[in-house]
Formats: sequence, C-alpha cells, structure tokens
Amino acid sequence: MSNLTQAFHLVLQTDVLLAILLASIYGLVVGSLPGLSATMAVALLVPITFYLSPIAAIATIISASAMAIFSGDIPGALLRIPGTPASAAYTDEAYAMTRKGQPELALGIGLWFSALGGIAGTLSLMLLAPPLADMALNFSTYENFWLAFLGLMCATLVARSSPVKAIASMLLGLLVSCIGIENPAGTPRFTFGVTDLFGGIEVIPALVGVFAVSEVMRAMMSAEPPKMPFRRFGSILKSQWTLTKQYVKPQVRGNIVGIIIGVLPGAGADMAAWVSYSMAKRFSKTPEKFGTGHPEGLIEAGASNNASLASGWVPALLFAIPGDTITAIAIGVLYMKGLNPGPTLFTEQASSMYALYIIFIIANIIMIPLGIIMIRVASRVLRAPRSAIMPVIVLMCAVGTFATGNNLFAVMTVAAFGVIGYVMERNGFPVAAMVLGIIMGTMVEQSLVTSLMKSDGSIIPFFNRPVAAVLAAMTIAALLWPVAAWGWRSMRVATR
Repeated sequence: MSNLTQAFHLVLQTDVLLAILLASIYGLVVGSLPGLSATMAVALLVPITFYLSPIAAIATIISASAMAIFSGDIPGALLRIPGTPASAAYTDEAYAMTRKGQPELALGIGLWFSALGGIAGTLSLMLLAPPLADMALNFSTYENFWLAFLGLMCATLVARSSPVKAIASMLLGLLVSCIGIENPAGTPRFTFGVTDLFGGIEVIPALVGVFAVSEVMRAMMSAEPPKMPFRRFGSILKSQWTLTKQYVKPQVRGNIVGIIIGVLPGAGADMAAWVSYSMAKRFSKTPEKFGTGHPEGLIEAGASNNASLASGWVPALLFAIPGDTITAIAIGVLYMKGLNPGPTLFTEQASSMYALYIIFIIANIIMIPLGIIMIRVASRVLRAPRSAIMPVIVLMCAVGTFATGNNLFAVMTVAAFGVIGYVMERNGFPVAAMVLGIIMGTMVEQSLVTSLMKSDGSIIPFFNRPVAAVLAAMTIAALLWPVAAWGWRSMRVATR
C-alpha cells in the first residue's frame, strides 16, 4: 500500500499533471493530421523529455500515444484518410457511416471504445507484468537470447507485407546495429574510418528519421488532401451506452485480441486493429452489413488498438523488448531517466510502476472530454495547410536530434534514415522490422556471445533448459513459418 501511496504522490505533482494535459492535447492534434502517426508524435517528444522528471517524461509518451491512436479516427471518419496506421483497418467503415449522415456516431464509437480498451489494456498490464517479472528473474542469457530472437521473428510474422521483405528489413536493422565498437569484441565494425560512427548508430535519430522525415517526404510526393468543410456536430456520446450493452462480445473479443497482440514484440496497435476488424466480420451474425457503416467492426477494432497500446509495455518493461514502435522509443527514454527496464524494476522501483499504471488510467479517462472537444474543432485542424505543417516538423526533427548529443552527425543520421525509410516503404519493406533489428541487435549479439563463453562454445545449454527449450521451439517455428507458407501456396497452385 505504501508503494501505491507513493505512486499517487509521484503522479499528483504539478509538472506531471501538466505534462499529461499538454501531451494529450498535442497527441490529439498530431494524430488527427493525416499521415502523422502516433509513433511520429512520440518521437518528436523525445527531446522535450530531456528536461522533465522521469515520471513526467513517461507521462508525455503514454498520454500522447493514447490520444494519437484515437484521434487518427477523426480524418478517417470524415475524409476517408486514416490519421494513423491503426485507423486504416476500419476507415472505410467509419467513412460509410459518415456518408449515411452519422459522423457523430462513428467518432463517438472511436472515442468511447478506445477509452474502454485503453483501460482494459492497463488492467492487463497490472495483472500480467508482476507474475511475469517473477518468472523473468530466473532468466539467464540463454533465455534472453531466444526471447530477443523471438521478438525479431514476431516482427516478420505480423508484417502486412511479404514475409521475405520483412526479414530483409530486419536483417538490415541488424546490420545497422553492428556499426561501431560497442560490441563484445570491442572491434570497430563498418566505421570506414569515420570517428562519428565509433559509437554506433543512435536509436533515437534513426527512429525520428524513418518515422518522421520519411512521412514529410511522402507528403511532398503526394497531393494535398481534400479540405473538410466546417460542420457542427451533435451529441458525440449519444447511444454509446446502448451500443456497449448490445455489443458486449465484440468489445471483449477486441480487448483480448488487442492485449495478446500488444504483448507480442513488434506487433502494435495497427496490427491489433486489422486482426480485430477481420475477426469481427468473421464472427458476426450479419457480415453482409460490414462496409456499409455497421458499428460492430468499429467497436471491436477501436477497443483492440488502444488495449494493445497498454499491453505493449509488458515486454518493454520486463525484457527491454519493444511491444511496438512506440515502446521502442519509450525504452530509450526509460534508460535515459534511470528506469532501466527489467524484472527488478517491479521490485526496486515499484512505486514508479504503480505511477505508470495510474497515468495510463488518467490518460484514458481524460481522453473522453478532450476527445469531444477535439472532434468539435476537427474541421479547423484538418483544414490546416500541409505546407505550413511539414516545415515545422522538419525543424523539430533537426533541433530535437541535435539536442540528443549536441552533435551535427545526429542530424545527418536523421536525414539519411529519412531517405532510407521513404525508399523502403515505397517498395513495400516494413520499416518497423528494421527498427526492431536496430534496437534488439545488440541484445541478441551480447546474449549469444556471453552464453557461448559460459558454455565454453557448446550450444546444448541453449536447448536443455526448460524455458529456453520452449522459447527456442517458438523461435524456430516463427523462422520457418514464411517458408512453410510459401511451400503450402506453391503446392496448392501446383494441384490446381
């Protein structure tokens, strides 16, 4: 109880509450702008976290990401342009509801069930993390190796593009993680005599480049989205309680799917939304209504994407393995603020963990009133010219990354990875898989080398420990899955 009391004391500080409020407003605005993802919103906040207390820094990331995931529904419902990738799964459904003259209902569903899903995901974080932390205390470098490797494989499994392209992206990320002298041997690798590369490629500039700068480049190459005419909305939350009682099963199913997918390393809210919307149609008694403005799919997918947001922190806090690209950024902030992820975080700094839970709940509660306000001013926000927004984003990227180490090379890194991210996405290569490779490559290598040194070069301990054997089987299955899927498709084509 003392930890809980101390957690409330940490959260109820003026700087933390102000950080939650301002980050929430910021997340709502960024998420509602077409093409600006929740990950990009969080990445641009990183330089600001340098000057905040640890709890306030984490509060900005939690609040901004939760709000951005929801507000991505606003341009999707009104313009058929998803504000974030997590909104893309059900954009057509929401827009169909708007064409039927029910934009308030579509946006109300997104707001109400996103908030409920976020609270459900927070409860899963509170219930799942402590027992998993106790189990993780028994992990050795053998288990850590397989866990990190499994995270890389999960990133390829959940990629919507070709598994081969996802694996190629992941391998590129692993190659980038090899740059520098921060490896077990302490030998310069791929530095080409450039002293700035001796420290390796920093994660934050790479993230900002592939997610923010690439979006700016994509916007430069595409036409200006249509402007939304000003329109006054009616009651936003009307009928939401009736829908909650009517669609209990889709809501619960969406929460469960979101929680499970969130825990998988590398999956994220967008994958949770796609899977949940597909499941809603699969199990619906009226699948023919999908695509015509039917609320069932919106409810299940909306609940799922925000539930996955909170549960994605489980692997991040326990194993420093990002559940999604947002927690990938959060891990860097946690290390920077001395809250090193790991199972001991739940024992040595339990009050900070309780504070994190409280922030999640506060963010999802205030999402409702702030979301209503955001929806009512949506027409003005969505009509902001892209030519005015994009230069500000580029400036924030440059200034923010320069501040990470007062180093001009970081700005060059952002520009380089912006080009890389743009080229990759133009050709169907998922940048999220590359980012996971960059983040987890060092962990995979260090765990492998340390384990081989402990076993005197033997690989038997990688398989004869119970937990390691289970993780190894899961990892090998994930590795062989693309090959098996390709073989199965080839056999079906050959038999026709």
